[in-house]
Amino acid sequence: MAIQLYFNKNDFDTQKIRRFFKERRINVQEVDLKKHAPGARELKLFASKAGSYAALVDDKAKGDKADYVRQLSLEDVIEEELLDNPALIKTPIIRDGNKVLFGFDEKALGDWLKGVGK
Repeated sequence: MAIQLYFNKNDFDTQKIRRFFKERRINVQEVDLKKHAPGARELKLFASKAGSYAALVDDKAKGDKADYVRQLSLEDVIEEELLDNPALIKTPIIRDGNKVLFGFDEKALGDWLKGVGK
């Protein structure tokens, strides 16, 4: 399976991840969540790796919908809102099969890549 990079905006962490992979000549499939929302199974995988659906909500997202979702406590309701509004998902997310990393951590990413494809 190819490594996938999920992002909502071209922020600094997303740019650093792109540069990290480019320098190592590693092909990455980019998934813009504004164009291709994650499915329920993908979101469930992300939530299980993050610890909960609430942990996937972007603290920096703005607007009434973002404020509403941050106040929710029921995981099922948060899941529905994230499926309907993928812009509220904290990104970047790097995925290879069932392995998932959140954000940019060069050391963790280097260690993680040692096991990619195994």
